Amino acid sequence: MRKKQIKRARAITGSHAMIQAQDFQSHRFSTNGDTNRPLPTRILVVSDAWLPQVNGVVRTYQNLRKQLALHGSEMRVIGPADFPNMAMPSYPEIRLAMPLFRRLRRMIEAFDPQAIHIPVEGPLGWMTRHWCQKNDRAFSTAFHTNFPAYVAVRTPKLLRSRSKALSVSTLKRFHGPAKFIYTATPALDALLRNWGVENRFERLSRGIDAEQFYPATAPKSTSDTPVLLYVGRVAPEKNIEAFLALKTHGRKVVVGDGPHLQPLRRRYPDVTFRGMLVGDPLAAAYREADVFVFPSKTDTFGNVLLEAIASGLPCAAYDVTGPRDILSAAPALGAVDDDLSQAVKRALKAPGTRASRHAYAVKTYSWEKVAADFQRHSAELMP
Repeated sequence: MRKKQIKRARAITGSHAMIQAQDFQSHRFSTNGDTNRPLPTRILVVSDAWLPQVNGVVRTYQNLRKQLALHGSEMRVIGPADFPNMAMPSYPEIRLAMPLFRRLRRMIEAFDPQAIHIPVEGPLGWMTRHWCQKNDRAFSTAFHTNFPAYVAVRTPKLLRSRSKALSVSTLKRFHGPAKFIYTATPALDALLRNWGVENRFERLSRGIDAEQFYPATAPKSTSDTPVLLYVGRVAPEKNIEAFLALKTHGRKVVVGDGPHLQPLRRRYPDVTFRGMLVGDPLAAAYREADVFVFPSKTDTFGNVLLEAIASGLPCAAYDVTGPRDILSAAPALGAVDDDLSQAVKRALKAPGTRASRHAYAVKTYSWEKVAADFQRHSAELMP
């Protein structure tokens, strides 16, 4: 079954796989032209978001590790599962590592990394930051999660302004010593600058697995009831109820797990909640849909948007950072609007074909290039 799917993906992708390989080779080299130093082959990532969690941060570094390994470089990831850990209050899917600094120090020194990256502002991130400063080691960070916005969603209205200010202050303190911060889009650079973050920014985009995410080979009948798909965590910061409450004609499908799954199942009995899906079942869920709906107003990027586009779907989202950066590139990709129902209606009428959207995703979002850029920038962190 898997072999047949790969053959279909290659048939749809055509020459794009070759373009991706050539693109990586053009970025992969043995010395860094900016510093005339070798590229690191041992990169350490210490992340509070890691397996068995399933989210955009985890998928990003899984793909980077895979690509680097294909070219002889090792990315070691230290995550909460490497320590005694506890469930995050109100969010049991997220585990928080116990602050065992000596244990972390031994793990870092045993790997002897040439470059260190800290992608999440959690307990492990703070400990690694401390180790780097204590040992005079340069490190990079990344702005993957808009924690000030997440905190605001979960805070009573009277306290939101104060909690946001505190979150921004903490974020600035965390990233302050980093040599540079990875961001996904220019809009995120502007947001951080507005908060007073003065670090240098480097681009860390995202890629797509074209062998897994590709369009259905047979076109759907236009007489069928449209399938409106959401993929992501079922949690308040994802604003999922804006999707569930839509009056737009169509059958709603939700793929994902989270703290609000069971209450929302009871509240919206007409919605199909499929729970967490990964791999081929997830890819099939995209192919069975007609439009992808992304209701979040807090995401910094939205990896699922790329999966949907690669699967041939037009996307509908609010006109905010993330969706705006991705979908505004071409009308065929879907629509953003301050009114989500209008975005869905426009996306369902988007020009273009499923095959053309897939081709755009493959050409524009390459994990090979992202990994090559990541390794090149990591060379600046070598001692």
